[in-house]
Amino acid sequence: MALTVKECLELQLLEVEMLLSMFPKRGEFSLDADAVPSIQRYLGNADGALPPQLEYRIALRVGEAKVKVELQVLLPHMYPQVAPQLFARSDALHRQQQLQLNTRLASHISSLDSGDLCVCEAVQWLKDNSLTFLENSKGSSECASKEVRVKEMLHRMWIYSHHIYRQELRKKIFDCAKKLNLTGFCLTGKPGVICVEGLQENCEEFWRVIRYPNWKHISCKHVESTETEGSIDNLRLFHSFEDLQFQAHGDYGLRNDYHMDLGQFLEFLKQHQSGHIFQILFGVEGKLSDN
Repeated sequence: MALTVKECLELQLLEVEMLLSMFPKRGEFSLDADAVPSIQRYLGNADGALPPQLEYRIALRVGEAKVKVELQVLLPHMYPQVAPQLFARSDALHRQQQLQLNTRLASHISSLDSGDLCVCEAVQWLKDNSLTFLENSKGSSECASKEVRVKEMLHRMWIYSHHIYRQELRKKIFDCAKKLNLTGFCLTGKPGVICVEGLQENCEEFWRVIRYPNWKHISCKHVESTETEGSIDNLRLFHSFEDLQFQAHGDYGLRNDYHMDLGQFLEFLKQHQSGHIFQILFGVEGKLSDN
């Protein structure tokens, strides 16, 4: 029997309640503070706009060593009528083992009865099966250390926009960077500049997400890629994803026409070994004031 969107969202909230009772400790269950209230508001007035899709993370501890395995969950509005988007990850797993783990998890979930809540089932499956993949990963790591270290690629994208003002857009940028483990910065105002660095696939996913559905005045001005046999973290120029807001020219206050002090921005770039990027972004060579 087909369910309505309202019925699906009610079931999603019930499942969240079950999961919260299963994972009551701090850090075990991570959920945006407004996620549940926004759904509850919609259920109280179903004529309004649909709330954001429910998204949360569950941290599991597996085996005697209590290795952390995180399940990332994104629920379409029509879940459980349609399948959830699930992704399991662990720092103890290599990319190939992580792919195999998620393939097996997806196969298990697809074998369940359609229309049933299944996140709790996914959690139980990971508890029962993750250890096998973690042990295989440990064996592979030992073999790899005796042979050749796996090469990784650090990707860095420099993105230019005519302006960045809206709070909801800035929130989207920061949430996406955090989710994809990207470092860099977002320069708010006019012009707007974003730099992200991390794994290539994560940078490309960030670029896809922030442009959707209709951010038109934005372009990727420059891309840098560096290969390493060690951790890409050693190549990062930024240690977090920073919110840059420099002093604006004139007495514009918070109006949508204030220009950022590009001299301060150039100084920031030079402090992070990126002074050459100024000319790529703005078409002029940057010079610091003597003052």
